[in-house]
Amino acid sequence: MAAPTLQQPSFLLVNLKSDSTTKPLLQRCQDLVKIIDEYPAKELHLILPWLVESVFGSLDGCTAGWNLRLLHARSNEYNIVLEFLNPSGPLMKLVYKLQAEEYKYEIPVSYLPGPVKVCIQQGILPECPLFHNKLQFPLSGQLTLNLALNPFEFFMFHFASCLITPKSYPQSAHGSSTDSAYFVLVDAYLKYFLPCEGSVPPSPFSDSRGSVTAPSPRSSSVSFAGYGVHSPSLLKHHIFHQPSVNADPAAQEIWRSETLLQMFVEIWLHHYSLEMYQKLQSPQVKEPFSPTEEHVLVVRLLVKHLHAFSNSLKPETLSSSSPSAHSHAHTSPLEEFKRVVVQRFVQQKLYLFLQHCFSHWPLDASFRAVLETWLSYIQPWRYTGQKTSAQPEQNRTVPDKWEPFVQENLLMYTKLFQVLLNRAVRTDLVNAKNALMVFRVAKVFSQPNLDEMIQKGEQLFLEPEHVLQHRQPRGYLTPGQGGSFLSSRQRAATDLVFRVKSHVYALEGQDCQYKQMFGCELRGAVMKLIQIIAQARQTAKRISDHSGEAAASSSFLSWFGMGTPDLNSTFSGAEPEESGECLKKTHEFLDRALENLCQIFKLNQGQLAQLISNLGSSQDVGHCMQLPDCIQGENGLILTDLGRKQIISGLRRFDIQYQGDPELQPIRSYENALLVRLFYKISSLLNERFGGHMNAVCSRPDLLGRLGRHYLAADPNSCGRSPVPRPPSGGNRRPRLSLRPLASYRTLLLLLLAYATGSALALGPASCTLLLLVGGLLYGLLVTLLWNKLKTP
Repeated sequence: MAAPTLQQPSFLLVNLKSDSTTKPLLQRCQDLVKIIDEYPAKELHLILPWLVESVFGSLDGCTAGWNLRLLHARSNEYNIVLEFLNPSGPLMKLVYKLQAEEYKYEIPVSYLPGPVKVCIQQGILPECPLFHNKLQFPLSGQLTLNLALNPFEFFMFHFASCLITPKSYPQSAHGSSTDSAYFVLVDAYLKYFLPCEGSVPPSPFSDSRGSVTAPSPRSSSVSFAGYGVHSPSLLKHHIFHQPSVNADPAAQEIWRSETLLQMFVEIWLHHYSLEMYQKLQSPQVKEPFSPTEEHVLVVRLLVKHLHAFSNSLKPETLSSSSPSAHSHAHTSPLEEFKRVVVQRFVQQKLYLFLQHCFSHWPLDASFRAVLETWLSYIQPWRYTGQKTSAQPEQNRTVPDKWEPFVQENLLMYTKLFQVLLNRAVRTDLVNAKNALMVFRVAKVFSQPNLDEMIQKGEQLFLEPEHVLQHRQPRGYLTPGQGGSFLSSRQRAATDLVFRVKSHVYALEGQDCQYKQMFGCELRGAVMKLIQIIAQARQTAKRISDHSGEAAASSSFLSWFGMGTPDLNSTFSGAEPEESGECLKKTHEFLDRALENLCQIFKLNQGQLAQLISNLGSSQDVGHCMQLPDCIQGENGLILTDLGRKQIISGLRRFDIQYQGDPELQPIRSYENALLVRLFYKISSLLNERFGGHMNAVCSRPDLLGRLGRHYLAADPNSCGRSPVPRPPSGGNRRPRLSLRPLASYRTLLLLLLAYATGSALALGPASCTLLLLVGGLLYGLLVTLLWNKLKTP
């Protein structure tokens, strides 16, 4: 768009809004590039709110923006969007241009994450320093609180909120979340502002302003009891007492990196506080926020990059453990940031986020995204950037240098493992995808040296309290207290017991009842899971054997009508996970999971083998005769909790069969839909006209009556074990003619072969038809006579 030199800003915004509905995206981006380069910040600051909303969508979800979450590489606009929005692209250039000035943009407090919003509404200053010194109190007559953000914060707030804001996308829009434009942009921003090598590129414009704030000073007289407690009363500050902006030049060097990380963590993870999570344990409380699979995948990307970012810390910086100022004299702010980024900014909020997902996520295969996010966090040694040795992965020992990380993240290993254990016993482990998840967890925890690290961390936490009474607190800031690390150069206390206890109290509260991962109670839960795994193995094997027998029975003879087709077992809605190949994978995953669990908890192989053997023999004897555990109700059988678990684990199941009109069953994949409907109309017309004659023939006691009942009377359903009471027998059993078998592709192929053979033998269509009718009559007569002899004792 050619920009007039004397055009007013209001006209510029109006023209841009007009062009957004008439011009293609490529031309609009080219026009914006020219405007950003030619116009001064004074005239550009009015277009930033509109431009950000038109790109990322509105915060209330009414405007979808450019649909970054649905934009994939196959789209023509994909590369245009990435070029315009990349960290060094035109839009970020506009942000930097406005950042050099003193412009502020307001965000309503109502769009903040739940715990932050509650704190502000209660008049308490939020823990995260990102929101300090930015509250704009309402004027007289106004009821809403706003945050005044600088351009970079404003941009990142909208970019992060784009992921969690519910939007009405078209139902036809599908695609992988990991190759969307949004996912690629998140990865690009993380690599740019949190670089593993080098430093963050400086702003192209002079920028003397930052947003890093110093946390409020804490009195050294605060006792150990106050450490790690989520939002203790002594640490709460009223929102009218907001700390001032930190003018430390070192802080300004990486303020964009810290702002980006805090914004991502607050918007994506900070939806559950400790108090809120405890309330959510009640079934009457409605969830305030439910993450999606796409959301979790982006969180996993963040976790993986933060591990790589933290692990890129220079060895000389990592080895320096002296708390003196001299040890920091030659350390850059970015290196200091790497040292504390995971523990200080991510740990607590990610723990509550994962704990909520573990407890509330549906029991299906989509939980894999949550599981892999957790496994990525508790395995930082996978993201060191070093080439792994040729040693097999399952035999790789966890290096000793990771012992402090395991101890300072003890609950991430032990408590979440316990929550996962409760979830696994309620999951259908016959499904290969669910079996794979159990195997993945067992494989990770079976890594040599990891269980010893966890046990040592538990011993440190269980050390008596009196050991710490003579120690004075030494400036340890828990993740729950937030604050920028740049506000204080004091190192964290080196006392391992103090750090482990502070970690547990910060995440669970001081009244938590800690359960040891290798204690008797959890060991019993593991034995229960092992029993369920063994049962699932037996079930998978039985289903696989049954499938093999069914396939063998559908042999070549079934093409000639000699088999006994079971319409109930050929329903088109069968799950692909029950195929033979998936069942083999299930058996393999569960076998390896059993081995790894025995290795982790030092279980006796002999007792395990005896347990599996006894379980297998009892199942073989009693499975076919036993129904799931039920009680008799007014309307039939009612499943008990034990019966539900038996069905979920595949131990027992009802033999559910179709009990309606066979003519009205869903059209199968091996049937021609047009012929099924045509033959149904013809047979219905014949049955209506000749129903009385058919009834008379089938009522005869002689051979003709038995033959009529064979061809015309509907076969009664086999006695299936179902909780649904059968409808009373009545007029539905009247003899009738069914032409539906003629609509089967198998029948049509056989008829085609028969007529082709007859043509080769110089037989006309009439002769072939007559022979087929005679053959069918003789076949029915033979079956009738043999069936009567078998029934006669």
